[in-house]
Amino acid sequence: QVQLVESGGGLVQAGGSLRLSCVASERTYRTNVMGWFRQAPGKEREFVAAVTWSGTSTLYADSVKGRFTISRDNAKNTVYLQMNSLQPEDTAVYYCAARPGAWSTELRTYSYWGQGTQVIVSS
Repeated sequence: QVQLVESGGGLVQAGGSLRLSCVASERTYRTNVMGWFRQAPGKEREFVAAVTWSGTSTLYADSVKGRFTISRDNAKNTVYLQMNSLQPEDTAVYYCAARPGAWSTELRTYSYWGQGTQVIVSS
C-alpha cells in the first residue's frame, strides 16, 4: 500500500510563502504522477499542481500559475510545493496524491492520498 505523508503547513500572512513536502513510501509506476490538491472550507477539493517522477513536466491550475512551484527529489521520494505570494483564498487543507499512468487533474483518478496539511493565510 502506498503511503503519502505531507508536512509544512501552517499560518502565514498574505504575501508570505510556505513550502509543503510529501514523502512517498515508494517511487514506482503506481506513483508516476504526484499531485497536490486543496480543499477550502465549504468547497470541493480542487487540483493545484502535478509532476511526474520520470520527467520534468509539470501542470498547474490557473489560479496558482506563477505563484506556486511543484518539484520533486527522486533520491528522497519527496515532492514539494513551494507557495509564494499567498493570499487568503489559498487557505485550505492541502493534500498530496499519487496515481499511475498519465497526467490527470481529476481527483477521482488518483489512487493514493495523504492525510492533508492545513494552510491558513491571514489578511
